[in-house]
Order: sequence, then C-alpha cells, then structure tokens
Amino acid sequence: MSYISPSLTNLIAAVKKSAASLGRDFSEIEKLQSSVRDYRNFVINAYNKVERTLKTELSRFRPGYAFAEDNKPLPEGWSFIVSPLNGLTNFVRGIPYFSVSVAICENGTVVSSVIYNPVLDELYFAEKGMGAYKEGFRSHERLRVSARKELAEAVAFIDSEDAKEENADNIRLRSCIESNVSATRLWGDSALELAALASGKADIFVGMSLLPSRIAAGMLLVKEAGGYIYELGQKDIRTEDLSAVLNGGNIWAVNANLNNRLYDLLNK
Repeated sequence: MSYISPSLTNLIAAVKKSAASLGRDFSEIEKLQSSVRDYRNFVINAYNKVERTLKTELSRFRPGYAFAEDNKPLPEGWSFIVSPLNGLTNFVRGIPYFSVSVAICENGTVVSSVIYNPVLDELYFAEKGMGAYKEGFRSHERLRVSARKELAEAVAFIDSEDAKEENADNIRLRSCIESNVSATRLWGDSALELAALASGKADIFVGMSLLPSRIAAGMLLVKEAGGYIYELGQKDIRTEDLSAVLNGGNIWAVNANLNNRLYDLLNK
C-alpha cells in the first residue's frame, strides 16, 4: 500500500469530481455525430464544465496556487498545470482514450501529479520521492518501467502536437525510430502514453512540440517509475533537464536499459 499525502488525496478527489461529467457526456457523444452544430457545442460545453469544476475544486484546497498557462513561462512558487481533457479528438469520436490530468509544481518542478481516464476508471498518481502508482480497489499497484534491453524489441510512442506541421528533422527522427524498434503506437493522449511507459507497457516515448499541460503529470510518473527523461536535442545525458523538457515540449523518455541505445540512435 502506498502512502498518499493529504495534498495528493485532495488532488485525486478534485480530478475525479471534475471528470465525473466527462464519463456521462462520453456516453452521449456518439448520438450527436450526425449533427455538426450540436456536436461541437456539446464538446465545448463538456470541456468547459470539466475545466470550471477542476479549477474550483483545486482553488478550494490550495487557494494561493497559480494556474499555469500553456505558451507562457511557468509561475514562480506553487502552481497547478491543468489539462481538463487530454485526447480531445478521441473523446469527440467516441474512442475511450482520454484523460483529465493535473500536476502541482514548485518553482517549475513537478512534485505531484494525477492522470485519470474516467471511462476506463483508471487513475495514475505520483508524488516526488514517493513512487508512482495505479489506483486499485484494495491496494495500489506500484509502477515500474520495463526492463527491455534491445531496441529491436521495444515499443515506442511517437507523439506531436500537430504531425501535419512537423519539419523535415522531425520527420527524419520519426522514420529513424520506426525503422529501429519493434512497433510504434499513438493513442492520441500523451498523458496516458507516458503512464503506459511508466507502467512498462511501452519502452520509449518521443514527443515533439507538446504543450506542458499534456506532459507535466506523465513526466513525474515516468521519473518515479524509474525512467529517464531528456530534452530531445540534449547532447549530454549525464544530467536530466526537466525544466527544459517542460518548457519546450520536446521530450524523449525511456527505461534505464535502453537509455544509451536510444541516445546513440537519436544522435547518429
């Protein structure tokens, strides 16, 4: 059984309360596919409802914390990085891979995080120095990255904010990874993809130009599960620079055994 601090307990409760409406709305989304106007308004209302509830609940137990905004510097002191609906396109299309995620930061460092898929009722959480876990009914499952050692056997997530806008370097990077691993995946929710890496279901995550709100919570899961995280262009991997990853959104995350092998692949 993991220790859950009062702060993390409140964070989990806030995320679950805000996500409750998403579960109900998801059951209605397929009925609205044939009506473009109703469908768009429905999604906007669903998103706003989650965001409003989430910010209200978070402010209730930590009223002095700021809310970080994507494409702006992280606030000094304590702050929340909030994503009311990761995987928006999946939600819109009736695909049950989306999540609500929140990270708490202290001076730009993520110290606790929660990721919750309300449809599958899967919740992941982590606190700095305390490990990463998946919520269970009687006990919580400790997360560990995989022990896979060979790139040719690895499964990799390759994600980007907008694949259509990738530059030539990113396209070459994607091709290089695809041709050297066993398989690549894209779930359409980078938070859940990072949770999968932390759970040992995948071995590599490479993300390009991802917003901080999409990756902050998952980054801590990976770290606390024993993985490594680097800025995509980083040439020295003796020390991680998590602030650069968070601010730039260019990330490669990997288990310990594939660390040097992936570095060599990305820099050959």
